[in-house]
Amino acid sequence: MNHIEPQVYSKSFTCPNCGAIAKQDWWSISWDKGNRGNNPIRVGTCQHCGDHTLWVDKVMIFPEIGSAPFPNTEMPQAVLKLYREATAIHHKSPRGAAALLRLGIQVLCKELGESGKNINNDISNLVKKGLPEIVQQSLDIVRVTGNDAVHPGQIDTDNPETVGKLFELTNIIVEYMIALPKKVSGIYAQLPKDKQEAITKRDK
Repeated sequence: MNHIEPQVYSKSFTCPNCGAIAKQDWWSISWDKGNRGNNPIRVGTCQHCGDHTLWVDKVMIFPEIGSAPFPNTEMPQAVLKLYREATAIHHKSPRGAAALLRLGIQVLCKELGESGKNINNDISNLVKKGLPEIVQQSLDIVRVTGNDAVHPGQIDTDNPETVGKLFELTNIIVEYMIALPKKVSGIYAQLPKDKQEAITKRDK
């Protein structure tokens, strides 16, 4: 998924309201005779959906998702709830956001048929079932970083940039484990029945 991080006065970025990469129109609340450079309140309007972003200086304060990547549209609701909670705090508390994303991965493993009790064991079981290495590595990055947020170690989970990558990885995991199989199975189902039967016989 392409993502352009929102920045104040950028001509275009990924809209946190609709998820589209779109041009932005800007205006500011003026109490200093229109000197935009000294104006702390800025408003961006997305040309795609018409919704707004509200900024104080260079920090987006609305919507709460802020600069985090828009969640994958196939993200399960239980995971999405934790993802959105993490986006709401990741600038104020990167450590807290990392811990929430780790919990989201644990919930996702349960959605994928694992116990959801031990995330390390769940990932191991998924690997045995043929989990691609790139997804396994993504899961383990979120797991280890999230663990470090709760039990501080060598990973700087107070750094918003470090934690920001976890949002991208969470979306990648959902894309590989849920969205992509759904797309492929939908296309496969459109093959002629006799072709599907021939493939089934071949694989047996």
